[in-house]
Amino acid sequence: MHTQSQSNNPASDKSKRSSTTVLRNGWLPYDVDYLSNPSQAECRTLAQAKTPSILNTSFGSLNKISRNKARQAQHTYIITDGDAALWSHKTISRGEAKALIQAQAAYIAEKAQLLEVQAWLGVGPRAEAVQWLYTTEGANIAGMQQVLGFPRERNEADVDGPFNARFRVVYTPDFHPDVAGGQRILVDLDNWVTYIMGPDYFGESKKAALRMLCHYVFQKGGLVLHAGAKEVLLENDRLTATILGLSGTGKTTTTFSKQGEGVRPVQDDMVVLWPRGELSVTENGCFAKTFGLNAKAEPILHAATISEQAWLENAYQDANGQVDFYKVAMSPTEIADLRSILIETGANQANVDAYIAGDVSYEDALDGDGPRDGWDFIQWTGNGRSIVPLSLVPDAANLDDLPEVRSMGVLNRDEGVGAITPGIVQFTSPAQAAGYFMLGETTKTSAAGKDRGKTRSPFTQPFFPAHHGNQATRFAELLATTEQIGCWMMNTGYVGGDHGGEHALKVKIRHSSAMLEALFRGTIVWTIDEDFGYQVVDAKAPENAALIELVGLDILRPDLYYRRTSRLAVYRAEVAQRNADRVRFLRKFHVADEIVNAVVI
Repeated sequence: MHTQSQSNNPASDKSKRSSTTVLRNGWLPYDVDYLSNPSQAECRTLAQAKTPSILNTSFGSLNKISRNKARQAQHTYIITDGDAALWSHKTISRGEAKALIQAQAAYIAEKAQLLEVQAWLGVGPRAEAVQWLYTTEGANIAGMQQVLGFPRERNEADVDGPFNARFRVVYTPDFHPDVAGGQRILVDLDNWVTYIMGPDYFGESKKAALRMLCHYVFQKGGLVLHAGAKEVLLENDRLTATILGLSGTGKTTTTFSKQGEGVRPVQDDMVVLWPRGELSVTENGCFAKTFGLNAKAEPILHAATISEQAWLENAYQDANGQVDFYKVAMSPTEIADLRSILIETGANQANVDAYIAGDVSYEDALDGDGPRDGWDFIQWTGNGRSIVPLSLVPDAANLDDLPEVRSMGVLNRDEGVGAITPGIVQFTSPAQAAGYFMLGETTKTSAAGKDRGKTRSPFTQPFFPAHHGNQATRFAELLATTEQIGCWMMNTGYVGGDHGGEHALKVKIRHSSAMLEALFRGTIVWTIDEDFGYQVVDAKAPENAALIELVGLDILRPDLYYRRTSRLAVYRAEVAQRNADRVRFLRKFHVADEIVNAVVI
């Protein structure tokens, strides 16, 4: 059985209080003790003492099992008394928000101590300073955030002076406000502060600062992209490529996979595009999905994740601390080993005990492909995560000397009977690229819980707080400042069917690497797709023979595959459906006619 530490009042032992209680670094608004910039070792010690549901892995790292298994968009609100139509998030009035913020402040005063993390989003002149404040139950989140943030010494000559943060985050995972759901994330964009109450999922901390950065950068003429980035070294040239993608599409995997020897990872999640192809970075580490992680397919991420320097969140581990990155179905014995933690993180106690006793079988607890309501615990979440420092990534790019962006792609993890997205396509114009980036199409993965199926998210960017139509407008403006950016889309899912289906072809990591290497080297000969107007691999061009051998023509040209397998009617129906759905989606965001007409020919 796993043992768990009990949470104690950190202020109960006066001798352990931090000496940094003076308001010496600007914004310390609560009359409590502050432990500023604790070391990684201190964060781990505090997490083991104060954070519920923390496990020790056989790697020597910590693994937090959280109540929340994903970000809580339904509980996230922009604070405003203005027009709600200006925002992509829900809104809350200033009066309502003030009452909740005051209640959070009263709770913080009762706890009597906060952890303070001072760090930067990015390096160089585009970097922005951020201050995170956590109650001690969030010690694990503080440690994770410290990994991803650039330390003060990376951007400041004087780290003993005042820390003038642009953005601030107040995070109390142990305070549950008296509202529906017991959770709230309140975003004050007038004062650049986000208040997080109730969630215990690290993604809320990370995205709180990045959400504010999205709005700030937009005001400054740039656009934050939910994208990984890699430096590509060619024979006599260097360029930066960005890869947009929703959670689960393979953004991190694609960023850290090799395309020949001339590739260096830059970032795995969020970057900023400025005029003339300038790129700025945000994070000093990686926030990677762990489900399916293995040393053969993803050696860099796997090695980093099993390091003792990593932090894990919602990875399955057995009673001996052995982590299983492929775990789905849970046996009664495995449930018994984790019983206390499962109940602590929200599982129904009566159901847990019935399953352990054998009164309900695994099959009985299923409803179709997934668990019945109240029985989610019988399948381990597929949204396990690792947080690792960039220092564990070999051959990472020099973030102080990045070439301009000249290649931008979006990932579409297609699947299903109508999975007709080619392995890779190239867009013919900035308008067409803006349209497909605005669509942000993919299939929802385990990160979405039971809400599976096809989805669209503008620029794969659910964190952009203003109206999403602004992204397409700004993107077109930025592309107009340079003629050197080539834009593309890659399918990281399936062609022709569902997983395990008769006609399903999996787009594997080695296929993606081969397609991107050919794309970056400019060796692909393209032809126009008659149904969608973008460019696809020309099946007849001898120059494409090597790529077709590595990937397979059926993946590169689904139109020919559906014809070959006598399913042309299915293909045609899917084309018509996608075109109609795409028009409706783009019109909903008031996207310019030029962009709509470039997507649906």
